[in-house]
Amino acid sequence: MTPVAEYRDVDRTAFERDIVPRHRPAVLRGLVADWPAVRAARQSSDALADYLRNAATDVPGEAWFGAPQIRGRFGFTDDFAGFNHDRKRATIAQLLDLILRQRDVAEPWSVYAGALPLRRHAPDFAVNNPMPLLDADRHMLVSLWLGNRARTAIHWDLPQNLACVVAGRRRFTLFPTAQLANLYVGPIDRTLAGQPTSMVELDAPDLDRFPRFADALDAAEVAELEPGDALYLPSLWWHGVQGLDPVGAMVNYWWRDGPARTMTPMQSLLHAALTIHELPDDERAAWKLLFDHYIFRTDGDPMAHVPESARGVLGTRTPEALAALRQQLADALLR
Repeated sequence: MTPVAEYRDVDRTAFERDIVPRHRPAVLRGLVADWPAVRAARQSSDALADYLRNAATDVPGEAWFGAPQIRGRFGFTDDFAGFNHDRKRATIAQLLDLILRQRDVAEPWSVYAGALPLRRHAPDFAVNNPMPLLDADRHMLVSLWLGNRARTAIHWDLPQNLACVVAGRRRFTLFPTAQLANLYVGPIDRTLAGQPTSMVELDAPDLDRFPRFADALDAAEVAELEPGDALYLPSLWWHGVQGLDPVGAMVNYWWRDGPARTMTPMQSLLHAALTIHELPDDERAAWKLLFDHYIFRTDGDPMAHVPESARGVLGTRTPEALAALRQQLADALLR
């Protein structure tokens, strides 16, 4: 594994010019070190808890709770019939109480709340702890992570991500998208939180069962973040995350470039599993050519020879045309 590239004193111009176009992870040291939340965390865990309680609403969100035996590894049962943890709803104040009560316990219950939208759970946090690299008016999801020594399975996220550490050290192990075949990913239609995850335990890989994972580790990049640091994570980079301290907090900024979308390519993958997966080899190969030509544009613009007004779904689409296409797909799925 090699260290993730590091940058300091990054402003928005440098971020957009030098970092995002590389489509590679980047550690941004000290990016949010001046946040009031980070300053409170550096004072003490209790000071951070007081800060977050004062900022929080009483709206509960989903959190995961695992017995001490899982040692922070949230995942499936061995037969994939269920999860190795419970999922319940809790407020930020309740989560903080549980985490702080266990901070000196040798084998605590594992606590993980990974996507608490700040707009709902702490609406003033983003105003008082601003993100200098992104336009506040940009369409994005800003979420709070709270937990202890939790370990998230290797997965990808569709949006780009700026993960800002508020409290507790965090270790990210990242893999390029091309390492997919070496990560031994589990079911794509039954997931922990929406994205498929690797079956390999990152900190204790069974290389007899998963031998190609050794190649994935050779291609991996690793970053250890302190409070005040941030990690830029491009879309579709695989990553496993480990909390290294008994109290952890992080804020994630997720966004996608281009027009706002309500559907994701993951839905296309699932639809392809329904329509293409079991075709004969020669038909699958033919459909691959069609997808390469029309969707991935390996031959250039497939509609360049057609008048703009006649390009249909591959041309300029009106809201009415998109609505009609969605209805067509929905009708087909219901047959």
